[in-house]
Amino acid sequence: MKAIKYVLAGVLMTSVFAPSMAQDVKSQVEAIKKVVTDNKSNPAAAEEQVKDFVKENKKNAEALAGLGRAYFEIKDTASAREYAMMAIDRGKDNKGKALAYILLGDIAALSDEGGGAASQYNQAMLLDPQNPTGYIKYAAVYRKVDPEGSVAVLEKLRQVQPDYPVDAEAGHFFYGANKFDKAVEYYGKVDLNQLKENYLTEYATAALLMADSKKSLEVSLFGVNKNPRDAAMNRITFYNYTDLKDYKNAIKYADALFNKSDSAKISARDHQYYGYALMGDSAFDQAIEQFKKALEMNAELNDVRKQLSDAYLAKNDFTNGLAYYDEYLSKIEKPSVPDLDGLAKLYMQQAASMDSLTTDKVNAFKKADEIYGKIAADSPGNKLYATMMRARINSQLDPESTQGLAKPYYEEYAQLAQTEQANNPKLLIEPYLYLGYYYILKEDNATAKTYYEKVKAIDPQNSIANQALEVLK
Repeated sequence: MKAIKYVLAGVLMTSVFAPSMAQDVKSQVEAIKKVVTDNKSNPAAAEEQVKDFVKENKKNAEALAGLGRAYFEIKDTASAREYAMMAIDRGKDNKGKALAYILLGDIAALSDEGGGAASQYNQAMLLDPQNPTGYIKYAAVYRKVDPEGSVAVLEKLRQVQPDYPVDAEAGHFFYGANKFDKAVEYYGKVDLNQLKENYLTEYATAALLMADSKKSLEVSLFGVNKNPRDAAMNRITFYNYTDLKDYKNAIKYADALFNKSDSAKISARDHQYYGYALMGDSAFDQAIEQFKKALEMNAELNDVRKQLSDAYLAKNDFTNGLAYYDEYLSKIEKPSVPDLDGLAKLYMQQAASMDSLTTDKVNAFKKADEIYGKIAADSPGNKLYATMMRARINSQLDPESTQGLAKPYYEEYAQLAQTEQANNPKLLIEPYLYLGYYYILKEDNATAKTYYEKVKAIDPQNSIANQALEVLK
């Protein structure tokens, strides 16, 4: 059986390489590539054909480099290197030698030898300045660590091949290096019609990440007009419209992503963004549904819990709104002052939604007061603000001021304001007005008068202080 195979192989080689056929180098290379590929599981079966090919092209660098490339493509890098070196040592034409150096560069790159690969590509550029491959591969080696240097190499290519899409490649390099501003700059130099589909996606994405939603939308709309079922472009268009607060169009393209795109892989962030868009369109129940789906897919997206809280609060559902906000805070190792402030304000909103001073309303205010007490104790830099909020909350708990619940907080706030904000005396107007009224209720008019006089000294036109002083004459 083997004998028959070798006979047939010999016949094949006679037909392929007989001098009488006078085939050009490229067709010979394609033929030997097929032989090597077809026998990759049994390299010995191709030995005779390869020997004949080498003998026929012993000084043809292009052919020998092509043979090396055939072995490279079947992952036989040892043979690939052997024939690349043979092309360099024996070859007579620089263009063919350049192909051999490119092959050696690819072998080095395969082993993550970036410097070695670049050195080989540089040799290729020197031997054949008109071949863009050396420039492109050299630039690609450094595109993530030195995208500027890579683009400089491409600029050299522009000089020898003015029609080569240098700006598009530069945009691609900068995108790969996460330098999105430069990616947008270079992609912006190219006619959108000249950009490959994946480059259009990169351009739109880079602009989106740079918070230039208008530019990103321009590119993504161009993309979806070319291919309405492109999942990436439908997603970016949907995100852009959401960020631009055009919620009707955002929902339209969300539907395109979820239901009318080819091979769309829906992510938790997609559901989250869909929730944003639906919230903006006041479709709160649908928004809640999308936010919950986002959490089901990725429970680590803690900000979604806050959005769920917002959605429930938009429906005046304080029970669920507060529950999700508490859950949001529970996932944070050390909640920030704004986080705690947000929770306190939710309790204040809940209290404000109730008409009379019921037990539930009192409890909501007390929870808010407790949170601001914690902020005042744990964050000295925010004590002034927290103390003011406690004063206002206790004023709500004592609307007639008869119990003086807010008094100690307004007094403390006034002292803090005089110390921390001495250049802003207007901060003292609110506590002084409260204290003046409190002392009137206590029938201590002399003390009340001193507070109203302090207000008038700060704000001579203050109507409340002026009226009170008229009464207290």
